[in-house]
Amino acid sequence: MITTYHSPHVVSVAVFGEFTLADYKEFEEVVNYKVQFEGPLNVLIDLRQMIGFTVDVAWEEIKFSRRHSRDFSRIAVLTENQWVTWSAWITQFFVDAEVQVFFEEADARAWVEGAEEPTQ
Repeated sequence: MITTYHSPHVVSVAVFGEFTLADYKEFEEVVNYKVQFEGPLNVLIDLRQMIGFTVDVAWEEIKFSRRHSRDFSRIAVLTENQWVTWSAWITQFFVDAEVQVFFEEADARAWVEGAEEPTQ
């Protein structure tokens, strides 16, 4: 299950339990809408409560990242899991964005929301 919140040029997503393809599609819809009307976005992805993800999510994430390689300015990943940290590092190869991993929500939110309007 996911929850999403968005403000101008920012999308925040929190994942709870298993991250499914339906959840990822919900995230995609929000991003597609925001990019269409606002341009490049900053994203905060909170994965602290995620217990896992389905294989189809991993594949969809690769396809989505390639289609939207220039639609993100900053991506903050909030996690304490080393595997997720490694995955975030790999994501940098697919998107033209700054990607950082955070352990504290306030730090991640300040970095994403404190940025001026995304440029690209």
